[in-house]
Amino acid sequence: MTTYREVMRPAFWLYIAAILIIPAIVLVLAPINMLFGIILSVVVYAVIVLLMIFKSPSIELTETALRVGKASIPRSELGAASGFSGTYAIEQRGTKLDGRAWLMFTGWVDPVVRIDIIDPLDPVPYWLISTRHPEEFVAALRSQR
Repeated sequence: MTTYREVMRPAFWLYIAAILIIPAIVLVLAPINMLFGIILSVVVYAVIVLLMIFKSPSIELTETALRVGKASIPRSELGAASGFSGTYAIEQRGTKLDGRAWLMFTGWVDPVVRIDIIDPLDPVPYWLISTRHPEEFVAALRSQR
């Protein structure tokens, strides 16, 4: 049973920014063939949008495991969890970051959740994960312990 699920889809402004590929491709191909440039630019934009949608990482917390993207860890190995946003999130991703930590950042989501790993044999001290809803995610992690 899933207790928390979130898909980290790109922000709306990234889809708008990706539209800039259309005039760029048309401009490059206009001297060769305008129709081909228009068709190719629309196809490339569609591929970019599809990749942005279908390659978005997801967070799924079940009763037994946490899955983030393709990575998975049993819930029994998870320790304390803390959510950070704003300046604190920037510090967690920057000056306070441990080089051994497992990371899943997205450039379009600011808040992060830090989850300590309590397995003494695991060289990773914690996972640091981008999430739009850090309070809900931390609450889900703390439930059923």
